Amino acid sequence: MDLRFSEEETLIRDMAREFARNELKPNAGTWDEESRFPEDKIRSMAELGLMGVNVPESLGGAEAGPVALSLAVTEIAKGCASCAVTLSVTNMVCEVITAFGTEAQKLRYCPKITSGEYVAGAFSLSEAGAGSDPGGMKTTAVRKGDRFILNGEKMWITSGAYAGVHVVWARTGGKGAKGISCFLVEAGTPGMKPGKKENKMGLRASNTCPVLFEDCEVGEDALLGVENEGFKVAMMALDGGRIGIASQALGIGLAAQEAAVAYAKERQQFGQAIANFEAIQWMLADSETDLSAARQLTYRAAWLKGRHRPFSQEASMAKTFSTEAAWRVCDNAVQVHGGYGYVKEYEVERHYRDIRATRIYEGTNQIQRVVIARNLLCK
Repeated sequence: MDLRFSEEETLIRDMAREFARNELKPNAGTWDEESRFPEDKIRSMAELGLMGVNVPESLGGAEAGPVALSLAVTEIAKGCASCAVTLSVTNMVCEVITAFGTEAQKLRYCPKITSGEYVAGAFSLSEAGAGSDPGGMKTTAVRKGDRFILNGEKMWITSGAYAGVHVVWARTGGKGAKGISCFLVEAGTPGMKPGKKENKMGLRASNTCPVLFEDCEVGEDALLGVENEGFKVAMMALDGGRIGIASQALGIGLAAQEAAVAYAKERQQFGQAIANFEAIQWMLADSETDLSAARQLTYRAAWLKGRHRPFSQEASMAKTFSTEAAWRVCDNAVQVHGGYGYVKEYEVERHYRDIRATRIYEGTNQIQRVVIARNLLCK
């Protein structure tokens, strides 16, 4: 694997880094405190080309590849983890439409996502009783001539109240994964509405809510891919999405480490900076090692995806290790700050809350280990 970034990848990374430093980081604490979705900044990211990094130029994307997207998500997460998950999921939605959509679907939705006309896209898969087991979903889509009638409730949907289009999975056949289909449902479609916003521990500037379907009628042209084969669409999307969450976790961890290093150099105890004490140095050293390993696993998975090589196991490995490594980094950062790390005046308190969700969504880390083991034992 060539660890040198291309000129285009470097430009996207640097652009995202500057935007995060100037536009996101100074405001992230306020957005978190107010639980406010920063719609204007999300649209600004679209204007920079960040909402379709791995999407063809003909559809409004940058066509810069998965490594460039990973770099962008990491840099945005350093400024605001909530904006990073919005960025990651919206890119995932656009990539799914690009991969499985008809020409009409691609032209109808992708330019609206990449341009910011749609502030976000939503990935409506999970349900109250179907999280780690999507094959157990109960939302239905009953065919009625050339129409489908959707009924059910999706849970924990990122950008659910703001997305211009939802990729929605519903049961069209029998039990299990083989009877699931995928649909594109536009915001404002009668019978689909977002529920009450979740009051979350972290990522509070990212909108998360249930999405309700009550006799929601869509045309046959809303079907994404082949009827009863929607489970394959979800699995493909989640593989790529796991790289996005690994990248987000890496960015949160990097921000926490930077804060810890700066504080250790500044904080005085026993007549000297606490950075001089071996106990502090070891925590920082462990954190830096964790971040370096997470970076390599994440970029490797993105690199494989960009070369159209199998990457499912690598994506799961990157997601599992990066999220757990970044959690350790954030924990160390709080410890380095001592009592100050536990109050909102210092950013590491927010990083500590934000990082926790990364071990849950896009497939829990327990499920990632199932994926890794299955790939290992089936060789």
